[in-house]
Amino acid sequence: MQLRLSNRMIQGVTVVDCHGRILFGDEAALLRETVKALLPESRMVVLNLKEVTYVDSGGLGTLVGLFTSAHNSGCEVKLACLTPRVGQLLQMTKLLTVFDVHENEDAAVKSFVRAMTT
Repeated sequence: MQLRLSNRMIQGVTVVDCHGRILFGDEAALLRETVKALLPESRMVVLNLKEVTYVDSGGLGTLVGLFTSAHNSGCEVKLACLTPRVGQLLQMTKLLTVFDVHENEDAAVKSFVRAMTT
């Protein structure tokens, strides 16, 4: 299944809903271009991976690249709603220690809101 993306705002946080696979090539490029275009407008982004069925090494590289680019520009990208398969992949590659991962979208959004009020 080709990657489809949609985004919406919740309490000033942009949530990007990802549906399909994040693979090296067109899918990874679409995700990269979409998020990088959002960062100047919304410095807080949650990638909702609830409907992501597969991530390959190129997709992992894209996620790491987005995290790094956002961090270097004073923005933040968080992950939410990992499927068991994606969660296992991030655990095996030790990337769970790199990303700010939340069990659900609401928790990820609230973590931004809490950070803004402290």
